[in-house]
Amino acid sequence: QVYLVQSGGGLVQPGGSLRVSCKASGVNFKITTMGWYRQAPGKQREWVATITPDGDATWADSVKGRFTSSRDWSRRTVDLQMNSLKPEDTAVYYCNTARAGRDFWGQGTQVTVSS
Repeated sequence: QVYLVQSGGGLVQPGGSLRVSCKASGVNFKITTMGWYRQAPGKQREWVATITPDGDATWADSVKGRFTSSRDWSRRTVDLQMNSLKPEDTAVYYCNTARAGRDFWGQGTQVTVSS
């Protein structure tokens, strides 16, 4: 069974930084593409980034240049580093992967940007 367990997030003022981590089990992490999504209150879930097994990332325009990601193969984690945060980044953030045509999701992590 695939499990994605998230940690991190929290409350930060505009311009601040936060990190969300996602630990994967039940997959071959070295060959698994990971994704990040977010869902703001009253809005649909939206794609944030795709992280390849090599650690290359593709970003949504709304976060490009402010968010980065890294993979730690020994800990089987992928981190989402969020810098220069804006109030509109407030959302529940989810990590994602797919296996055998099925999507798997982390439990979600609240990120709130407010003064």
